[in-house]
Amino acid sequence: MAAEDGSQSTVDAITGDVTAADRRRNRRVRRLLFGCAAITVLTTVAIFFALLDNAFSFFYEIRLYEFLLGGEFSQRVSVWEFVAGTQWYPNHGIAPAFGILPLLAGTFLIVVLAAFVAIPIGTATAVYLSLYASPRTRAYLKPTLEILAGIPTIVYGFFAISFITPVLLRGLLGPFGIEVGRLNALSAAIAVGIMTIPMVASISEDAMAAVPDGLTHGAYAMGASKYQVAIGIVIPASLSGILAAYILAVSRAIGETMIVALAAGHSPNLTSDPLAEVQTMTAFMVHQVRGTSAVGSVEYQSLFAVGLALFLITLAANLLNDYVKRRYREEYR
Repeated sequence: MAAEDGSQSTVDAITGDVTAADRRRNRRVRRLLFGCAAITVLTTVAIFFALLDNAFSFFYEIRLYEFLLGGEFSQRVSVWEFVAGTQWYPNHGIAPAFGILPLLAGTFLIVVLAAFVAIPIGTATAVYLSLYASPRTRAYLKPTLEILAGIPTIVYGFFAISFITPVLLRGLLGPFGIEVGRLNALSAAIAVGIMTIPMVASISEDAMAAVPDGLTHGAYAMGASKYQVAIGIVIPASLSGILAAYILAVSRAIGETMIVALAAGHSPNLTSDPLAEVQTMTAFMVHQVRGTSAVGSVEYQSLFAVGLALFLITLAANLLNDYVKRRYREEYR
């Protein structure tokens, strides 16, 4: 009898024969889960409007909500000056300048250099883990990558100023008569690249592991080497995941703060010289928030204008990531 009751309960669960109490419980669970999902969306929207509200007062000396309520305003900083200006001196009392291009140049210089470090090494690591590494080697190497990903970024910053610049860069470039300053973009970029290697390697390896075994085994059966399988089968088949890993790593590098604040410098130079001292958008925000600018002043509100620009850039990178995953996704049946 007990067996029959158990079988009947299983049948009821499979056929959907549920009681009213079960339906009410399901509704409560669904609402709870929806509420958790909505929190993330509402938090993102709140952050965006908080930045937009304060950034509006940077440009027009009035908060956005006051403007929408019909308040009068006067222009503080020209939007064109902010977008296209080539000088950034917000704290210059006599003639402040608010051109964000030097901060953008410093940010993207470090991002590009970091990509040259993280993308090749991370991709090669993913190929090795997915095709070449023995189970024993993989069992040791994967946790090591996770440890590397868990190191605080400020530690990478100290590593850059205590080892990469004085030992690595000066040791390699010094014999050629090239002077390397204590703060420079290349040192920060190398540290950021090392920090993002685990992200590239882990996501790319997961994408490669999702390639059906039938494709690789078929290639091996036809006499292909592991290198040929990696280049001709695995990488093309997992391209959407690999490109997503690249974009996420670049997005992570754009928003990096402590490494660039310690190792790149605080001089907003519009330059492409990797050995020059530069300032990124995140480093400016750290430096500015530690300053003495009065709350509500144009210097203080410049924090939110730069933060809004950074938010839009990372949002664009995430949208590009979603597009790439949809565009190049391979489906196997």
